[in-house]
Amino acid sequence: MTGPEDEQPVSIPIEDFLDLHYFSPKEVSPLLDEYLFQCQEKGYLRVRLIHGRGTGRLRQLVRAYLAKNPRVLELKDAPPEAGGWGATLVYLKSKFSK
Repeated sequence: MTGPEDEQPVSIPIEDFLDLHYFSPKEVSPLLDEYLFQCQEKGYLRVRLIHGRGTGRLRQLVRAYLAKNPRVLELKDAPPEAGGWGATLVYLKSKFSK
């Protein structure tokens, strides 16, 4: 039997999109903190967060987090071919910006 102390962190490849369907709402803020930091380090200036349409709860959580994040310049719905309102495009500041 394993407990929380036996769980190992999961390594997620850093790409210009992240599907949040696999994470619980309580994991989203810390996940996005690290993800956006790593995206800046890789030089990504635009990423797509896939939260789905569903009830809109995850979308609201993601947007509230992004609105307060100092790494974020702008956010908007993805175009229809990239998920529409089921995904958010995030424009990041360069890692060299202050």
